[in-house]
Amino acid sequence: MSGSNSSAPASSSNASAAADALAPLSFTVHSMPAPALADEQRRTASGRLKMLLVLLVCAAPVVASYLTYFVIRPEGRTNYSELMAPLRPIPPDLPLTDLQGSPVRADTLKGQWLLVVVSGGACDATCERHLWLQRQLRETLGREKDRLDKVWLINDAATPRAQTLDAISTPTQATVLRVPPAALAAWLQPAKGQAISDHLYIIDPLGNWMMRVPPAAEPAKLKRDVEKLLRASAGWDKPGR
Repeated sequence: MSGSNSSAPASSSNASAAADALAPLSFTVHSMPAPALADEQRRTASGRLKMLLVLLVCAAPVVASYLTYFVIRPEGRTNYSELMAPLRPIPPDLPLTDLQGSPVRADTLKGQWLLVVVSGGACDATCERHLWLQRQLRETLGREKDRLDKVWLINDAATPRAQTLDAISTPTQATVLRVPPAALAAWLQPAKGQAISDHLYIIDPLGNWMMRVPPAAEPAKLKRDVEKLLRASAGWDKPGR
């Protein structure tokens, strides 16, 4: 009997071990970082940084030239036209069309200094004077004149007179485009108390509106402003787009 009793605990122990072996295993799951998402975020941040650096490099010559002529070396110098601060880049989606109604991309205006006239298509006396001044000023720049383009932005639906178009096409063709007045007002704006057509506007080769010419502009003073800008940008701006 004693031998029979002494084997029972061992048998029970073996049965318990067998039951434990057959029990399902349990695992603890820990969250792991998603490597693909982290890589994408790093690439996005890196791409934005590179884009910012490229923009800074492109804008550096322009900023340096403006600082040189209007801030660092102002001895005895006063610019006649009003310098915009900050500069106002041309909106990439500015809805421009030619006189036939075909769309024109805003970025096609970049790459050249622009002297811009704004008016309705009927072109009143102020508009005619501005177009005349625009043409005369460009021609008096001599060998530098090919660095300045003439632009007429028409901000209504009126049809320009053939005589006016002929006049601004000699000796060099002007760029004539239509633009809705509300869209144009998001870029070019008059001085307080003035109409947008009272001014001429100077645009740099990067498409930045950077100067607003006073109403009833004095040709000699305006020419000095333009000559300063052309000298200041001589190291990075070349004729043509």
